[in-house]
Amino acid sequence: MIDARLLRRIAVSSFVLAALAPVLYGAPTALASEAATTPAPVAQTPHIALLLPTRAKVFARHANALRDGFLAAAKAQGKPMLPVREYPVNEDVSDVLSNYRAAVSAGAKVIVGPLTRDAVTALAFGEPVPVPTLALNIPDQTGRAPENLYMLSLQVESEARQAAQLAYRDNRRNALIIAGTHAVQRRMQSAFSAEFSRLGGTVLAEAIPPDPARLKSAMRPEADMVFLALDHDEARAIRAYLGANATYATSSVYAGERGPLAAFDLANVTFVDMPWLIEPDHPAVMSYPRPEPGAAEFERLHALGIDAWRIAQLLLSGARSLKLDGVTGELTLGPGGIIDRTLRAGRFIDGKVRLAEPGAREPAR
Repeated sequence: MIDARLLRRIAVSSFVLAALAPVLYGAPTALASEAATTPAPVAQTPHIALLLPTRAKVFARHANALRDGFLAAAKAQGKPMLPVREYPVNEDVSDVLSNYRAAVSAGAKVIVGPLTRDAVTALAFGEPVPVPTLALNIPDQTGRAPENLYMLSLQVESEARQAAQLAYRDNRRNALIIAGTHAVQRRMQSAFSAEFSRLGGTVLAEAIPPDPARLKSAMRPEADMVFLALDHDEARAIRAYLGANATYATSSVYAGERGPLAAFDLANVTFVDMPWLIEPDHPAVMSYPRPEPGAAEFERLHALGIDAWRIAQLLLSGARSLKLDGVTGELTLGPGGIIDRTLRAGRFIDGKVRLAEPGAREPAR
């Protein structure tokens, strides 16, 4: 049964998605940023630099969640090899690059950040990268990255591709795609469609709006699956209208523990997500304390901070062939400095989220 308050929450969740889009995709924001700051010169001291937009009006909560995960992992390790020094920045790319240069001048041996897509793009295509740097997003265009630049992100396109691979391994061959109107959702739609077609499947129809009144006419008898490029509340509102069709999605449909009613509304939806949220007995997940329960998007950023710390330690030790069974997924270094995340498959069953099966790495392109 769909909660009567659900439709009212859809508008709220859409606002949250729109607010997070600038972090993930470099979308413009109408809010004025603070003026860029040039840090005062400091004596050179070997350290790990943490470069996050904690001073940004739009991104501060997200940056703080990631920062908390990073520092929690550092504390759990005990005495680290080097101290952590924070470089708070705002959303201006010029402020980020100024602080990046300041960190290098101050003796940083590893830099973690930046976080926003615009800043990572500027770093990847126009800035010297003299020390190992772990960016927490990917640039607008991928390709040959500077030698010292590594990139780890919560990229939704990768999730959509892994959902397509999972569906294809389950012998699904004819897909319908229901997609919302936000840029993030359209990116999911496009990535799933391209990957499913590349594997040999057929996309019968895509960009079907999540409107119960229009779903009936859009459904096709030859379809053996549906992919939801939707958020949690949108998926929950239309799941009952999909009947017994096998349904797949990304982590966007899982908003954390919302009680059994929410999970029953999403019954039998299969999705990909990180071990931190759906595999509590994962060895790495059990090794780190959890923050106070909150929104799943902030838990994912907290987990990203944990894995960022662990990769920073590998970079500090001189490792360049990165492989880590992380709390955000199985991590391996791929082409162009991008660290691939292989996710787990979860499913809503009997009012709970259960682990379906380990994810598989994306086939070589």
